[in-house]
Parts: sequence; C-alpha cells; structure tokens
Amino acid sequence: MNKYISFLLFAIFFSLLTACQSKSDVKSIPQQNDTTAVQPVKAPSRQEAPNYSTAIKGKVESVREVPVYSRISEQITMFAIDNVGQEVRKGQVVARLSDAALRVKIAHSRAKLEKAEFQYQAILMGQGYKHDNLDAAPEDIKKMARISSGYNEARAELHELEHELSYCTITAPISGYVIKIQNTLYGMAKQGEPLIYIVDVEHLKVGFDVLENEVPRYLDGAILTVSTVAFPSEQHPATISAVGAVDENGMVHVEATLNPHPHLAVGMTAFVTLQSVPSSNP
Repeated sequence: MNKYISFLLFAIFFSLLTACQSKSDVKSIPQQNDTTAVQPVKAPSRQEAPNYSTAIKGKVESVREVPVYSRISEQITMFAIDNVGQEVRKGQVVARLSDAALRVKIAHSRAKLEKAEFQYQAILMGQGYKHDNLDAAPEDIKKMARISSGYNEARAELHELEHELSYCTITAPISGYVIKIQNTLYGMAKQGEPLIYIVDVEHLKVGFDVLENEVPRYLDGAILTVSTVAFPSEQHPATISAVGAVDENGMVHVEATLNPHPHLAVGMTAFVTLQSVPSSNP
C-alpha cells in the first residue's frame, strides 16, 4: 500500500515538473508581430540603372585637335591660358607678342617711303611737269618714275610690316578646350611652333568596336543613337563616318559623327544603340 502511494506521489510530481518546463520554453520563444508591415524593395529607376544590354560601349571624341601657331618669333608679353582644360572661344585673344622691334622697323620703312616719294616727284618735275600738277603726266611715265625712285618697293615693304604687326596678337581659331600648353608668359614664341593645342568641341564623334561579322549592320543607312553615363535619358543621333580595318582580334573600329550638345564632352563614356539596319541590296 505504501509503495502504491509513493509511486502515485512520484507520478504527480513528475507531471507538474514537466508542465512547468513546457511553459518556460513557450515563454522563451519570441512572439512574431503579425501586424508588422513588410517594407517593399524599391526597384531602381531607369535613371539609376539604365539598360545597356543592347548597346555597345564607346567613347566621345573630337574630330580634330587644332594647334595655335605663332607666325613670328617674338617674346610673349601676355598669355591668357592658365591651365589645361581651359575653355576658349573662337576669336578670343590667347597671347600677345612684343611689337617693339616691329614698330621700329615700321618707322624706318615709313621714312624710306617718304624719301622714295620725294624722288618720284623729282623725276616727274625733271620731265617738265609742275609740282602741283604731277597727275597730268601719262600713266606710263608715272609708272617708270615709281620704279626708278623705288617708291613701289618702299610702299610694299611698309604694307608687309604693318600686316606683320597683326601677328603679335594671337587668337583662337576655333572654340574648344585647351589640351596641351607648349609655352608660357615671357617665353620666346618661335615661328611655326604651336603655343597651345585646342580640342574642337563643335565637331564631335563617337568611336566604338564591333565584331567583323556585324560590320554590314553599320554601313550606309544605319541609324544610331548615343547616350552617356552622365545623362542616360538623353538620346543623340549619330551618323556613320568611318569604318576601319579588321584587327588581329577580329574587331573593327567604327566612328560616327555627333552634333554638338552642352551635355556632350570629349572623353565621356558613350553607349551606341543601333536603331535600324540598312536594307540589303537585291
């Protein structure tokens, strides 16, 4: 009997202990709040992640780089170029050269012309024409008098020196950006040597490479559009201007001209899309 009671008490105690342990485990499990809203993942916009899967990567380039030369050898007294990348406009003064030596030559040339003119008049008066009526002499006589006096030569020399004086002011032949500086303020400008190089921003192109078997798609009649990483939503039309030879890797370099635009700059990464393929000849 005592054994039965002892077993019964042990069974009750074990059941209570198990029940307490179960409650403790349940409390230790964190409860999930079913009312918490799920935050949607924001899909990238076209501006953030443009689709370039069908485009070919290329580079915006300039059609030409223009050197700015000095026509005479003189010291630079004003140099308006401070650094590479500086923007210049067509006709803008970029440098001035010393004109002191030229002005001395011009003064001497004017004196020489005056002397020749005096001798010209003396020849005509020696042939009987009055000083106040030299124009009455026949044209052939006046021509011979000008030659004999050296008047024509002196006048041509003065005209040349006065024109040369304009070479002391050097202007930009095109609008663009300075990409190379070859001289500096108070340096010696030498005839025929460039002072600076300007990259032309009014004539742009895009260069890119295609596989050899894709070349027919880019022949005359193909319509291209170009976008850039900086402005992916803008589409710029392009026209094929050159197709190169096949290189050792089976690639062909293609170039297409672009119209100038404020958002297009030399060196930009471009993406070229073929909008339509020219129809094949029958």
